[in-house]
Amino acid sequence: MKAIRRAIKPISIFLVISFVWISMPYGYASAAIIGTEIVKDSIEGKQARNHILSVISREEVQTVLTDQGIDSREAKRRIDSLTDAEVIRLAKEIKQLPAGGNGFGAIVGAALIIFLVLLFTDIMGYTDVFPFVKSHPKK
Repeated sequence: MKAIRRAIKPISIFLVISFVWISMPYGYASAAIIGTEIVKDSIEGKQARNHILSVISREEVQTVLTDQGIDSREAKRRIDSLTDAEVIRLAKEIKQLPAGGNGFGAIVGAALIIFLVLLFTDIMGYTDVFPFVKSHPKK
């Protein structure tokens, strides 16, 4: 009996150490209830983002963007980086713009909103698009 215990002791120590070592990198899973408002805002955010991207994809808007010196791909990347709340607010502002004529006002309004978004991200230091915005040194 003692001989068996002496033989099994190194194996049991090895098994205990290996079980502890294997279980270390894994954390515990946790779940929580997701509120209806979060799901609703997420869906509204996706719809608003799709609406804004469809507006930017129009030929007239892309012409105005290039006239302003803004690359349409960069504008789309900026829109993708906005939060759901910002995208919803931007889509509401675009939808409230007056329609009519050749759409010049809507195009100028959309270009102005995009310019303001680009300017805001430039001021915050996330990008360096406009040379007239002074960048602050990183601390």
